[in-house]
This record gives sequence, C-alpha cells and structure tokens, in this order.
Amino acid sequence: MTQTSEATAAAEQPKPSRSRRPSVHRAWFVAAVTFVTIIGAAAFRSLPGLLIDPLHQDFGWSRGTIGAAVSINLALYGLTAPFAAALMDRFGIRRVVAVALTVIAVGSGLTVWMTAAWQLLLCWGLLVGLGSGSMALAFAATVTNRWFTARRGLVSGILTAGSASGQLIFLPLLSWMVETYDWRPAAVTVALAALAVVPFVWLLLRDHPADVGLKPYGAKEFVPKPAPVTGAARRTLTVLSSAVRTGPFWLLAGTFAICGASTNGLIQTHFVPAAHDHGMPITAAASLLAVIGVFDVVGTIASGWFTDRFEPRRLLAVYYALRGISLLFLPMLLAPSVHPPMIFFIVFYGLDWVATVPPTLALCREHYGEDSAIVFGWVLASHQVGAALVAFLGGVTRDVFGSYDMVWYASGTLCAAAALMALVIRRRPAVPVPVPVPVAA
Repeated sequence: MTQTSEATAAAEQPKPSRSRRPSVHRAWFVAAVTFVTIIGAAAFRSLPGLLIDPLHQDFGWSRGTIGAAVSINLALYGLTAPFAAALMDRFGIRRVVAVALTVIAVGSGLTVWMTAAWQLLLCWGLLVGLGSGSMALAFAATVTNRWFTARRGLVSGILTAGSASGQLIFLPLLSWMVETYDWRPAAVTVALAALAVVPFVWLLLRDHPADVGLKPYGAKEFVPKPAPVTGAARRTLTVLSSAVRTGPFWLLAGTFAICGASTNGLIQTHFVPAAHDHGMPITAAASLLAVIGVFDVVGTIASGWFTDRFEPRRLLAVYYALRGISLLFLPMLLAPSVHPPMIFFIVFYGLDWVATVPPTLALCREHYGEDSAIVFGWVLASHQVGAALVAFLGGVTRDVFGSYDMVWYASGTLCAAAALMALVIRRRPAVPVPVPVPVAA
C-alpha cells in the first residue's frame, strides 16, 4: 500500500473528539435515556395482574384463558430478546427500540376494542410480547457492553431497576383507573406512555460511543464503531448453537427460568388476585406490588455494586435461597388487611426481585465475551418461559383448587434448587499471558 493510500485509510477511520472533555461522560446520558425507555416499556408489564379479575367479570373468560395470554406475552418477551440484540447490531439500537415501542402502543391500544379471547391472545400476547421483548434486558446488556468498560455491574443494576421503576410509577395509577373507571382507560394510558418515549429514543439515544467521537466510559483506548452485522437471525442461532454445548449456559438458563417463574410469572401476575381472594382490596394489593418496585430499585442497584466486588455465583445462590424462604411463608401472610409481617415480606421480596440480573449478566460476560448480550438474550428467554409456565399454571391451579397455596410452595422449592445450581457454575479460568522468551544472540 502506498503512503497516499495509507494516509487516506487513516483519515477515514473515526477519530475521538479533541474537544475539552466534558465533566459528565456521554455514556451516562445514554444510560439515562435507556432507563427512561425501559420505564416506558415496563408500563404494560404492570397491567396483567390488575386485569385478571376485570376481564373475568366483563367477558366471562376463565383465569386460565387470561393466563394463557399472559403466558404468550411473557414467552415472546424472552424469545424475542436474543434476536433483538442481533438486530441492534445490524440496524442500530434506536431504530429497533423505536419500532418496538410503537408495536407495544398498537397492541395495548387495540385491546380496547376486543370482544373475543383470541383478540386478547393477539394484542396482549403477540403484539405486546414482541414489542416488549425487543425492549428486554438484552437491550440493557447491549447498551452496557457498548458504552461502558468500567462500572458495568452498577450500570446493569440501574438499567434493570428501570422495569421496577415503571412498575412503581404506573401500578398505583393503573389500579386506581381500573377500580374507579374501567380497565380500558388503563390500556390506553399504557399505549400513550409507550408512544411518549419514542421521541426521546430517536433524538437522544446513540448506537455507539464512536458516533460522537468518544471512548467507552472507563476505556483506555478509542474503540471504532464495528460494521453492521448482517444475518441477525443466523448469528443469533449460531451463538445459541455454540452456547448450548457449554455447562454454564444450562445452569444460567435453569436458574433464570426459576427466577422468572417466581417473579413475573408468579408475583407480578397472581399476587393481586391472590390477595383479593383473601379479601384485600385491589388498590391495596396493587400498592403493595408497587412497594416491591420501590425496594426492587434499591436491591438491583445494590446488587450491581456487589457484583463489581464479589463472586457472582455466590451472590446468585444467596439471592435464590432467600427468595425461596420468603415464598414459603407467603400463604400465611395473606389477609384482608395489610399488617406488619406482610410489609416485611414486601420489603424483603422487593430487595431480591431482580437482584439476580447483574450477577447473571456478569457470568455471561465472563464465559461468552463479545457474544454475551446475545447469550444473555437466550438466558432471558428461559426466564420468560419459566414465567409463562407459572402465569398459565397459576391460573389453572386457582381454577381447579380455588387457592394459590400450592403454587407458592412449589415456587419456594424451585428457588432452593436454583441456589444449588448457582453454586455449581464453575469460574472460567484466566487465560495465561505468554511470557516472551529471550532469544540468545
């Protein structure tokens, strides 16, 4: 190559900005927009548990039928995530996220006109499941991997807390709407909330630090923006094919399936109707679920901080063990009114709700490197499959036995199994750095 062509090639490479370094790195603004976006997507995640009884009363649909729609939503939320991570590598983060928010708004808005159960499965299950799946934690993992080298555990904890913050913001409002007016205004509110976030995503979110001439936060060297990766579906399946040949993948997927079963599938979907079965008003039960969201934010951010400092697999074992113990006590705590032991459960469970995400992300990065976001997408798919199964089986159990007690006990036992599985995950040995051997003269 001639000197002229070398100079031309060098000039075409993206250069880091030479302007005065800002006091706050742009990565934190991208993380903030991501956080707000996840909050917008989480609005719909707050709704299913509030609508089981109203839909049952309005249309006469069984709780099993309504639970099936929730199951489709939860399953697609997980199964879409790894493909969304690959699509972000192909088309960019903000394009994928903007389309996903629009799909959520359409699906939620169309539920206002539904008259048959299949329409619930289509709108609530399919459309919102696909849209929210593209906004899943694989989105947070992609942003964290691209924009941060340092503080990854803390950032993943903060972004994970976004879903809890959405629950905190929207649950009291949506439960008040459902009880005071109807479930339809609540569905419209969710659609408008998703649409309101789209302009922020398009105007403020950037795909890569190189787009604005910056290094990732904490990086010592400038990282050029990689070329778009074609064949998103093929790459997603190739990464899965490679990951399933490793033991850590199955252990992470298994523990995360139990995580989803005991949170989104169980508490988020069935806590409100279960509390209502014991005479507690819907607004009171929804408020307790919102309080879980308050402490979820604290617990998840703290878990990110712990993940930067302690061994992730041991953290997972502690989190699952404590969660299992709390679920075994829950049937004894449900009552017509809120009492101190129930408040203790809510606080305790909230701190542990998705505290599992930062250490699970860290273990994916440790074992799978550059493919970790896609691998985590598949691990998240197992999380949602577990959630989907319990969302459906919980409704069927309530229809058959007239009580949720069996589901609480079974989930507590599964959490104990997850704690043992986490301890079995082996640490990846450090790759030795070859020492150059001096050559004799």
